[in-house]
Amino acid sequence: MRFHKAESAFFVFICVILGAGMLMLFAHGVMESLVQEVRRPDRVAQISQLQNLLFFTSVLLATALFFGMFFIYPLIRRQVREENKLRQMTASLSARSETLEMEALTDGLTGTQNRRYFDDALREYIVEFRRIDKPVGLMILDLDHFKQVNDNHGHDVGDKVLRAVGNCLRDMTRYHDVVARLGGEEFAIVAPNMNAPGLEKLAERIRDAIASLVIPTGRGKLRVTTSVGLAIWDGKETAEEFYRRADRQLYEAKRQGRNRVCA
Repeated sequence: MRFHKAESAFFVFICVILGAGMLMLFAHGVMESLVQEVRRPDRVAQISQLQNLLFFTSVLLATALFFGMFFIYPLIRRQVREENKLRQMTASLSARSETLEMEALTDGLTGTQNRRYFDDALREYIVEFRRIDKPVGLMILDLDHFKQVNDNHGHDVGDKVLRAVGNCLRDMTRYHDVVARLGGEEFAIVAPNMNAPGLEKLAERIRDAIASLVIPTGRGKLRVTTSVGLAIWDGKETAEEFYRRADRQLYEAKRQGRNRVCA
């Protein structure tokens, strides 16, 4: 059983009182023996006074010991329990706050980051990578004809498709890449320290992987494709301008027939 610091200090205090009490009893015994040996009346009176002082001191120590054990210690113990409860409550609230914060930044359906996280991360990457003069790649993906999936197979199958795509994107990206669902069937990937050829190769691998996904439905197996727009930050544009440029490439991929990458 572990004791609180206040409890440990109290027990030390009690031990000191007990030690002092034992010394007082020993001194009282010595005084008793001296009284029997001393014959002068004035000395006997002085020694008797010392005996009385020792006795009353012992009574005070015993009172302090009693008061400490039955009044002070219960108060300390109750305070320690309340402090422990408060710590547990604080830890629980802190963990809950972290969970709520994570939930606030995570898409509940796909497990990827959400639009709020994406916007903040894109701005932060631009600020940091402007300082170190390194490239930042941005990929915007939109599933082709996704409305037909919901209309023909139902929203449950549509959700299954979105979860499969989210898992695919997380599996194919690096740990420091940001994978986010922007809304509906649109996803985005922020790929720091990746140049244009590297970003295009990654986008093509992702496009192929999504096209290879097989989603089981009540009507058989379903496949989906995606259109992808790419951009490499030019070192000057804002996060909003950077995003709009990648988004324009996405619309160009749609215009050219979908299931393709445009940079």
